[in-house]
Amino acid sequence: MKRETAIIGESLLIAQLKQLALQVAETDITVLIIGETGSGKEVLARFIHANSLRADKSFVPVNCGAIPAGILESELFGHEKGAFTGAVQSRKGYFESADRGTIFLDEIGEMPPETQVKFLRVIETGEFQRVGSSETIYSDARIIAATNKNMYQAVAEKNFREDLFYRLRSVELQLPPLRERGRDILLLAENFVHEFEHKHKIIFEGFSPDATETLMRYPWPGNIRELRHLIESLLVLEKGRYITPEILEKHLVQRNRYKSLVHDPARSEKNELQVIYSNVIQLRQEVSEIRQLLQHLVQTRPVVPLLLPDTSATVPPFTTALRRSFGENGNPASTKERLHSLDEIEKKSIAEALDAYHGNKRKTALALGITERTLYRKIKAYGL
Repeated sequence: MKRETAIIGESLLIAQLKQLALQVAETDITVLIIGETGSGKEVLARFIHANSLRADKSFVPVNCGAIPAGILESELFGHEKGAFTGAVQSRKGYFESADRGTIFLDEIGEMPPETQVKFLRVIETGEFQRVGSSETIYSDARIIAATNKNMYQAVAEKNFREDLFYRLRSVELQLPPLRERGRDILLLAENFVHEFEHKHKIIFEGFSPDATETLMRYPWPGNIRELRHLIESLLVLEKGRYITPEILEKHLVQRNRYKSLVHDPARSEKNELQVIYSNVIQLRQEVSEIRQLLQHLVQTRPVVPLLLPDTSATVPPFTTALRRSFGENGNPASTKERLHSLDEIEKKSIAEALDAYHGNKRKTALALGITERTLYRKIKAYGL
């Protein structure tokens, strides 16, 4: 049975990708899927398998990056009893299990060089040998591979065989990141809501319109996987209540604070922008809390006139809460300094985002979580 709905999305990029995937599914041609981590590469591979003539046979997923290099060959091709320490019995490998079906090799760029040689032979002839055996075995497995690496760079640096790379990419499918898929973000979020409502027996009250806009503006560095985890956290931790921008941004800030504790020497430009975005969200949240505090004080605290020595004008006294916001002595100069500091942080964040996106206003606004109109106003105000 063909399952075209396995890929959720109606954006132009996804519609074109579906059409191409359906076209290659009818053949046994080798496919290489290129996409960022968490963008749904295995979902696309399963979609191709489900719409192929092999749909009633096995789909065998293998994460090459999760298997230690020393045993990957044994996992792929199997081994004979006594082939190495711990091989107490013969075992079939993934290629034998996938015979007449589809084998999906994720993180193919992590495959060690010695295994690449044997893998190339499998692609070309379908033949291989178990570890510790001289008997040749044939597997009619359709091969789909995937990676989030720049394979051209890996080939240039001699980390991946050039002949294997070009043999793998008979057809190359580019899977777009979530941030480029427009309203697909909302379709996926809705799908995850239904999934976790059923799983956790929770009735979800929904997102406010502004929270929905925040979902659309957020750059999703973790792609679909990040969205899925966020939706589950929101439903469980907030117990299904109505999600406002403040609640959503609180969860995004908490998640990004955790990520910032992990040092990543290969941090990419998009991750640096994510830090900027996180700081802006946190700043907006703090400003919002100060504004709410002031509104509460104005509404609930009576104004007690205080006669100044040189004028008849009256001003309300400082409360303890106001002292925390404006400084222990209530010095107006310190308040101006705080506001100036906030302006400098905002100016710096906008300038760095503009530089990272080479002046592209639309992408900069999306990364910072503001409208383009607001961005233009800030640019003019700060003289950027």
